[in-house]
Amino acid sequence: MDLDALRTFCAFVETGSFTRAAKQVCRTQSAVSMQMKKLEQELGNPLFIKQGRQLVLSTSGVHLASYAKQLLALHDEAYKQLKTGGGQTRVRLACPDDYAGTVLPKVVALLHQHLPRLDLQINCAPTAQLKAQLDQGLLDIVIATRSPSSEEGYFLQTSKGVWVKSAEFNYQPDMTLPMAIFQRDCKFHQAAVEGLLKAERQFNIIACCGSVSALTALVKANLAVGVMAEVSNISGLDIIADSTLPALPMIDIVLLHASHTHNPIKRELVKLIAENYKMLTDAD
Repeated sequence: MDLDALRTFCAFVETGSFTRAAKQVCRTQSAVSMQMKKLEQELGNPLFIKQGRQLVLSTSGVHLASYAKQLLALHDEAYKQLKTGGGQTRVRLACPDDYAGTVLPKVVALLHQHLPRLDLQINCAPTAQLKAQLDQGLLDIVIATRSPSSEEGYFLQTSKGVWVKSAEFNYQPDMTLPMAIFQRDCKFHQAAVEGLLKAERQFNIIACCGSVSALTALVKANLAVGVMAEVSNISGLDIIADSTLPALPMIDIVLLHASHTHNPIKRELVKLIAENYKMLTDAD
């Protein structure tokens, strides 16, 4: 079996999308489709079946996924050892700054625990931007927020959305609500705005922020109340206990693994780190 075809197949298994799989392996969607057809012809079995409008793995596809991951892991390990001579492992990790103060340190500690000679490069940006960089092969692993309907990545923890204010802010239930919120692609943005409109609560968006540090600064300056994940509230802002405010959704925080050819981190290690992370969180 062709290793490139297996890598493309595994990229689909990981992302659940031929569009994202094509980006990760730097091929067009038509080239990916051709690869998968050739793989099916070689194996003599269909690897995908239609489920509604989506393609999912057939029974043969599920079996192949297990073997393909092992073959690629062995190939990549051999390449890494021969290429680097057993030197430092350079890993490119990224996360939204929402999780830089809480989730990131635990992941970094676990990476160093499992990779003693680690050259770790960390970048912070919004989840959508980081996923695009992951697909382009610019990152190896990413801490991200995933869609509620998705099984993408390896689960780390959940966190609920909360309304926050500074200790000095004079919040009144009938006031026109000054808000600092994340950008429009954030789940909390949509839930907060739509909820306030349905409740016919007057509000004023002071700013849409691209980082939790900017949002927190505006809240601390008494310019606004904020909307964020509880896990992101490392500054100890007061959580507003007002049942008339719209309920905010729960989010899943996951660890994403890139399927590009020379990712130094094995998928099995990412899975192990996610499992160990949950143990650390449960112990806190």
